[in-house]
Amino acid sequence: MNRVLRRESPPSVLSILILLAACGGQGSTPEATAPLPTSPAITAADLRTRLYAFADDSMQGRRSGTPGNVKGTDWIAAEARRIGLEPAGEGGGWFQTVPILRRGLDSATALTVEGQTFEAWTDMIPRDQGVGARPVDGARAIYAGAWGGTLITPEQAAGKLVVVTFPPQNGVPTGTVNRAQTTQRFSTAAGIVVATLDGVGPSDRIDLEDAGAQLAGGSSSGSHAAPETPTFLYGSTRLAEALMGGPLAGMQPGTEGRTVSGTVRFVGTPTDYPARNVVAILRGGDSTLRGQMVAIGAHNDHEGIFPEALDHDSLRAFNRVLRPEGANSTPGKPTAEQAAEIRAILDSLRQERKPRRDSVLNGADDDGSGSVALLEIAEEMAKGPDRPKRSILFVWHTAEEMGLLGSDYFTRHPTVPRDSIVAQLNVDMIGRGSATDRPGGGPGYLQMIGSRRLSTELGDLIDRVNAEGGHGLGLDYTYDADGHPDNYYCRSDHYMYARFGIPIAFFTTGSHLDYHQLTDEPQYIDYDKMARVASLIDDVARTAADLDHRIVVDKPKPDPNGVCKQ
Repeated sequence: MNRVLRRESPPSVLSILILLAACGGQGSTPEATAPLPTSPAITAADLRTRLYAFADDSMQGRRSGTPGNVKGTDWIAAEARRIGLEPAGEGGGWFQTVPILRRGLDSATALTVEGQTFEAWTDMIPRDQGVGARPVDGARAIYAGAWGGTLITPEQAAGKLVVVTFPPQNGVPTGTVNRAQTTQRFSTAAGIVVATLDGVGPSDRIDLEDAGAQLAGGSSSGSHAAPETPTFLYGSTRLAEALMGGPLAGMQPGTEGRTVSGTVRFVGTPTDYPARNVVAILRGGDSTLRGQMVAIGAHNDHEGIFPEALDHDSLRAFNRVLRPEGANSTPGKPTAEQAAEIRAILDSLRQERKPRRDSVLNGADDDGSGSVALLEIAEEMAKGPDRPKRSILFVWHTAEEMGLLGSDYFTRHPTVPRDSIVAQLNVDMIGRGSATDRPGGGPGYLQMIGSRRLSTELGDLIDRVNAEGGHGLGLDYTYDADGHPDNYYCRSDHYMYARFGIPIAFFTTGSHLDYHQLTDEPQYIDYDKMARVASLIDDVARTAADLDHRIVVDKPKPDPNGVCKQ
């Protein structure tokens, strides 16, 4: 699942882990399994076989535009061919190449305030807001206030360089913040300076200095203009006080400061290796309906290799206590009691295995679980006794983690007629959700998002199939609520279909302590549960494909060029 729209939180270890870690060992999947034959049925054993191959260290974290992702997409295509699917990519092949530009900070970036010059990486870390980021040259600073308290209005922020502070968390100075939420709050500003850079640790800095990506030619390969957004940067106290002309302590929201000059700009360069969607089709069994398709999707990419190797078990012990939802959590400094709990967990892990350092972000759950589930569903359908009446379109999207770029490109440049897609089922992170992963979790826990946002019929169909098909999964609709702060409806590939009026459903077991961490590995997946979820999705896809009519769209369609809002 994409985290660009959530809190900026890398797979880092805070200073407490440095004290806890014991070095030694290499690799992050100690029991990787050699490829074995798979059966036509959806089974836990087959899912395990596939995931240990796909999320192995040899895939190098599958980051889009890298050799690891090329290897991962080659592997998916080979499996699709073996299963008996037909290629449905560009030119009759398995792939659709997505033109991605890696974004990096222009070396000319610098800001000047009354003769003082402030450079990137020293007094500020700019974050890439895309090609629509507004210029800040000539903007006047204004103090917005402290987050959580009284803040200035959008009218006051309009055209200004907004300086906002964040109070300490658990006694620790705030470092990274929820960039999407902060941007939305000050959406009218020329730029936003989050004055927390002094609290950003070294591992956070490594992650923040890695910029994002975009489609070549703009946010959607030139198909529409990118929406305007404020420039965003983390600033030091020195920069913030220079902008405001004095200390921020005691300053009233709405106080205006000085005028800034200079440029904050990102530039794009092509990736060294292709970023590729994998597209395959299973032709329907009904000659009158096979021209219509039920699409099932997952994303084939993850985050690659972290710049520094960290102790796997120390990270997991820390996250168990202070980061229970992985990158979605905001860890503070552990209390004495929490530090003791972390130590006890680590001691227990040390009894089970030797220390090992780890740098590969394997992405076993995110979204190795969805990627191999699609293969399992495809094999069941291809080798089972009855073909669905409509065709089934399988798309493994690239660059979801870079901002849904692969699904953005595919839905704007589809390799099949877009109007032929009657529904899209998105499968992203379906291997966890136990009681130890999240409150209320268990073997039947499953989150459902978006299933009724365009079509009441699709949502009702899913509920009916779950009950009448004997799947018995407990569907949690909590995260589908309008305005939910986690914003899951906008954070995975399904939305790129929904914006064109295609009914969607997002299946996920949710975040957990290994989400976007070095510890998201195959050994922690619940394969029996994963098989249950994959079987439900298979049943839903078949039922939708066998209807005597298209899924009815009875809700308003989004603006395809607008900004997603849950």
